[in-house]
Amino acid sequence: MALWDRLKESASTMQTQLIAKKNDLKSGAFRDSSMAMCALVAAADGTVDPSERQRVAQLIATNEVLQNFPVDDLRRRFEENLDKLTADFDFGKVSVMQELAKAKKKPAEARAVVQIGIVIGGADGDFDRDEQAVVREACYALDLPPHEFDL
Repeated sequence: MALWDRLKESASTMQTQLIAKKNDLKSGAFRDSSMAMCALVAAADGTVDPSERQRVAQLIATNEVLQNFPVDDLRRRFEENLDKLTADFDFGKVSVMQELAKAKKKPAEARAVVQIGIVIGGADGDFDRDEQAVVREACYALDLPPHEFDL
């Protein structure tokens, strides 16, 4: 199977798993961690162009699992994290990783946050090395083994 096909299949599988857990993913920690993950994936290469920002914001707004939360609140949290990363990527990343680590206490939420990162990263059909690297780092911040997610 080609890498592209495996990627699409993996993102699709992750989304299906997330939908199955939707009713368990309603905490503020999950919300905050998810938006931190989305920002990290969007800014993985150190820059965020307006079209990428808009694409990820659209994915957040339409993701079934994230519909447990008000879209405006999610977008605001995503933008705040993204602003930190675009102002100074290395310094902002420390703050955003702290937000991401909020889900660490609940392994099911932590796994869901990683899955959201994979879904967002793979949404454009190219889960590139930079995106994989930040999701792998997120695994470590959440005390999850990256190999569990093929990272």
